[in-house]
Amino acid sequence: MIEVIAVFGPTASGKTAVAEALADRLGTGVVSCDAMQVYRGLPILTDQPSRSTALVGIRRLNEEMSVGAYAGLAHAVIDEFVARAGTAVVSGGTGLYLRAALANLAVPPPPAEGVRERIRDEVECDPAAAHARLADLDSRAAAAVNANDQRRLIRALELAETGESLVPEEDRLWAGETRRTTLVVGLDVPAAELERRIAARTVAMFEQGVVEEVLAALAAGVSKTAAKALGLEEIATLSEDEARERIIIRTCRYAAYQRRWMRRIPGLVGIDGIGSPDAVANAVLQAAQPDPERGTLST
Repeated sequence: MIEVIAVFGPTASGKTAVAEALADRLGTGVVSCDAMQVYRGLPILTDQPSRSTALVGIRRLNEEMSVGAYAGLAHAVIDEFVARAGTAVVSGGTGLYLRAALANLAVPPPPAEGVRERIRDEVECDPAAAHARLADLDSRAAAAVNANDQRRLIRALELAETGESLVPEEDRLWAGETRRTTLVVGLDVPAAELERRIAARTVAMFEQGVVEEVLAALAAGVSKTAAKALGLEEIATLSEDEARERIIIRTCRYAAYQRRWMRRIPGLVGIDGIGSPDAVANAVLQAAQPDPERGTLST
């Protein structure tokens, strides 16, 4: 029996509406796997669902959020939904958050107090020397990280000093099984249609007052994690017309990345995403019929 149905898809693929239709049919709830929707204060910018959804708006904008912290919360609410209704629906477009929700993902711990500051000073002082030290500690990571990419170089050194690696031999992302019997579906929407939807949604976002929302959020203060929300920087630094065009371009690129990432998911069942949410939900439920081949994302 399938205990978790995960609906993954690129931005503007309609996954939220499909997940809600599934939850209504199954008498259960939806768990969001979106790294930016965990924050409250930017509902327009992050396209938050209008109905109550687990793990949406659970953090203040000035708080940090990690994959590890998210995983514990997601496991608890999924277990609650399964215990109550027999099934949970998971929906999102942040790949690592999806994986964290579905499996016991091995996430390296944060560095000890003062370590990041020490390594940051080292990298800023002499990136080439810091990269050479990384090569001594972890040759695979050094080959994958450019000496000028200070953020990744700092993280690679943090991990290398603890015996971990930024580029582990085993693909940690897909190693192991899901915690519960799981079906992962990927919504297939043609790129041209995604681009049309993204442009329309971006225009609507500005009509709904996203500029005022962003300016108010920035005035109150946002964490480094929340500041990564797509469109935040554009709205803060560009004219409205320039910001709108730039957001459309960046969102289309992100959707293309999500489509590529989706193809990496072992065992994923592709579903035609063109159609009403109810029609797509029907196709998902057909795919969820018992199948002894399904139940894990193991490689």
